[in-house]
Amino acid sequence: RGARGRVGQVSRMEVGGRAAELHEREISDPVDREVWIFDVTEPALVLGSTQPWVEVAGLEVCRRRSGGGAVLVGPRDLWIDVIVPRGDPLWDDDVGRAVHWLGHAWRDAVGDGVVHTGPMIQSFWSHAICFAGVGPGELLIEGAKVVGISQRRTRAAARFQCAVLRTWDPTELARIFGGDEWREVADALQPLATGVADLAALEAAFLAALAAL
Repeated sequence: RGARGRVGQVSRMEVGGRAAELHEREISDPVDREVWIFDVTEPALVLGSTQPWVEVAGLEVCRRRSGGGAVLVGPRDLWIDVIVPRGDPLWDDDVGRAVHWLGHAWRDAVGDGVVHTGPMIQSFWSHAICFAGVGPGELLIEGAKVVGISQRRTRAAARFQCAVLRTWDPTELARIFGGDEWREVADALQPLATGVADLAALEAAFLAALAAL
């Protein structure tokens, strides 16, 4: 269920499966710089590590091991994990600063946008909905998050999980988390709606940006 290759000097693995099993994929030890390109076989609601559990009829629900709010991912979205071993030239002990280089690689691939290099920007709904807040290294275009990045560290490496959605419409997540006021929540978050139509081209451009590092 996987295909191996190389991106410059970086090992590349393409893997398909359900979101839960892709999140459970383990980092080897020792590990080299790697890129994992995930093909999600069915839509899923991915919760942050500290979020209360929810059930959604007809939708897989799973949890990632990094913090932040929930993301809806599906087969039409782009999900790429970048693994950086401890001691790599791209490694940084500062957790916030460690992801800045990755945001700039995404900006080079997109050809537009601003990389957020400050502390986490939280909103009233960012604890529940990932794209309602902004974290270090994430890419914004006209104030809307285009690339979401979460980070998980082990003894051996850092795992940066990157999500680019073909279409991000807050309506479905507002229904899940907004209770009786979900319509008002959806309207409030609508200015953050965004997406990238040509994800195949973006994937190729991002891999090229990584190969140049």
